[in-house]
Amino acid sequence: MTASTTTTLDAATLEIVRNQLESVAEEMGSVLVRSAYSANIKERRDCSTALFDADGRLVAQAEHIPVHLGALPASVRAAIEFGIEPDSVVISNDPYDGGGSHLPDLTLVGPLTDDAETIIGYAGVRAHHADIGGSTPGSMPTGTQEIYGEGVRIPPVTLRRDGEIDTGVLKLLLANVRNPTERNADLRAQLGAIDRAQDRVDELQTTYTTDRLLSGFDAVIEYSRARMADAIDAMADGSHTATDWLEGDGRTEREIPITATVTIEEASLTVDFEGTAPSVAGNVNAPAAVCQSAVYFVVRALCDPEIPPNHGCFAPITVTIPTDSLLNPSSPSAVAGGNVETSQRITDVVFDAFAGVIPEAVPAQSQGTMNNITIGARDDSFTYYETIGGGMGARPDDDGIDGVQVGMTNTRNTPIEALELEYPIHVERYRLRDDSGGAGAFRGGLGIERTLTLAESATVSLLTERRRRKPQGRAGGEPGATGENLIDGEAAPAKTTRELKRGATISVLTPGGGGYGSLADRDPDAIATDLANEKRTD
Repeated sequence: MTASTTTTLDAATLEIVRNQLESVAEEMGSVLVRSAYSANIKERRDCSTALFDADGRLVAQAEHIPVHLGALPASVRAAIEFGIEPDSVVISNDPYDGGGSHLPDLTLVGPLTDDAETIIGYAGVRAHHADIGGSTPGSMPTGTQEIYGEGVRIPPVTLRRDGEIDTGVLKLLLANVRNPTERNADLRAQLGAIDRAQDRVDELQTTYTTDRLLSGFDAVIEYSRARMADAIDAMADGSHTATDWLEGDGRTEREIPITATVTIEEASLTVDFEGTAPSVAGNVNAPAAVCQSAVYFVVRALCDPEIPPNHGCFAPITVTIPTDSLLNPSSPSAVAGGNVETSQRITDVVFDAFAGVIPEAVPAQSQGTMNNITIGARDDSFTYYETIGGGMGARPDDDGIDGVQVGMTNTRNTPIEALELEYPIHVERYRLRDDSGGAGAFRGGLGIERTLTLAESATVSLLTERRRRKPQGRAGGEPGATGENLIDGEAAPAKTTRELKRGATISVLTPGGGGYGSLADRDPDAIATDLANEKRTD
């Protein structure tokens, strides 16, 4: 039971509390990043941290990974249903039992309590671990047909009870993953982030009293709901349907349709995915929470990115997904690629659907892929995972951005120095791809070329998209360049797993963003700058 929340907050106090709650979430992320062992968390920051109320409603989230917007709350709700005692922590990753993502994303949920040990909220910490077992190092195999080959599944279970780690649960987990020392260290970093949340919430209760703090939870949620409802209400009413395709599922190259219909009516918004393909044999199926995350990201980007991302922000949005579809599969469908690649295509198709309703607000397509590369040794000595940036689509009033993470990811890159220090891998080339952005009144951002050489034999998995279909321009803009994968100089499939020898090279050339508007309308000074920087060659 929660304490009374009858106390009201004035506008000034609401703004202060909102920023303090968001600061707690951000500080949790800082503790996690500074304490983690793996480069995937401490360098790339592939993680998210958030605060929830006692009912599991998202109150404040650090601005980390967009794909976690809907998926992290699903894990918290599952942990609450499982049962969390004061001074305990629940762990989960099972997409079909509270994980809401893919298996490498381990989520820890801990209670936030008052002086009487009454639970007043929860802290959630999600981090992508560089390996969680399965058939290949890195746990992102491209040919799996069932989730069993993707790693160890963890339904909600208590990892820490009465302040002590359950050694049996920990030993079971570490016995089923590669690099267990690194996994253990990253898990303890996540626990540290949860402990920091309790410390800061204790201070807020001292400052405001518990009753007033809980009123703050309600107030910030209502504040976001009202702002989102107003933003949707300001949009033109209408309905539009769009379809885009995934380039195969890792087992076949058959294209897979994703269809979305956006309907805006007064202060409500519905996104319906009727017409999307059924679930597939490969690993690009995406749990429903991933699909919801993509929708929330697009709506927030188009409405008002400054609306605080919490439960209220998404309350006016309805997402409808057919059961047993690509975007709402049933166990034991494989899902490793759904979180990273299908989520990007959902983003594209929802933007396209909005373009039929509010065309003046929607940018050209961005690279539309995370360009996942995983390299690991069979002897468990190392596992390297990376997503590589590309071109951002041009905007209605500005060029796209070169070489950035876009859409459902917000990670950094692994710096060359850190990569070569920690792994038997050499970076041969890392640069922007000349002329890869689509032309237009505003130019699409450039893609990236990253070439690596193995200093030891390893298993390499590539999980990519936009190798056949170009990121499209908008309003007369030209498409961006497709991506390309090369192994020892030879073309490689968009989705593949290979056993490679020492000295092998892997090149990932990422797509550019689409252009916006006609090239004939581009400012002559901008064209001269493009030519000087080799961003256009025509």
